Amino acid sequence: QVQLVESGGGLVQAGGSLRLSCAASEFTLDAYAIGWFRQAPGKEREGVSCISSVGNTFYPDSVKGRFTISRDNAKNTVYLQMNSLKPEDTAVYYCATDSVNTRYCSVVASTYDSWGQGTQVTVSS
Repeated sequence: QVQLVESGGGLVQAGGSLRLSCAASEFTLDAYAIGWFRQAPGKEREGVSCISSVGNTFYPDSVKGRFTISRDNAKNTVYLQMNSLKPEDTAVYYCATDSVNTRYCSVVASTYDSWGQGTQVTVSS
C-alpha cells in the first residue's frame, strides 16, 4: 500500500488559484496512475483529474481548462494546479493511486488502491 499525503488546500476567493501537492513515502509515483478526487458535504466523491504512468491525462468537463495535473519525478510528487476557482469547487480533495491500470487512467474511484487523508479547499463567493 502506497502512503500518500496531500497538502496545499486553503481558503481563496472566487477566481483565485491553489496548487495541491500529493507526496508519496517509500514508493515511486511514476509506476502508478494517479487520480485527484473531491467530496463535498452531501455529495458523492467526484474525480477531477488523473495522470497515467506514461503521462496521459484526463479532465471531466467540470474542471477542463481550469485544472492541470502534473508530476515531478525528482520530488516524487504529483500536483493539481487549480485556477479560476468557483464556489462549487469547495470540497475535501484526495489523491489516490491505481497500481493495476497504469498506462491509461480514469476518474472512477473504485479503480484506485490507496488514498491520502485529504486537504480542504474552500472558495468564497
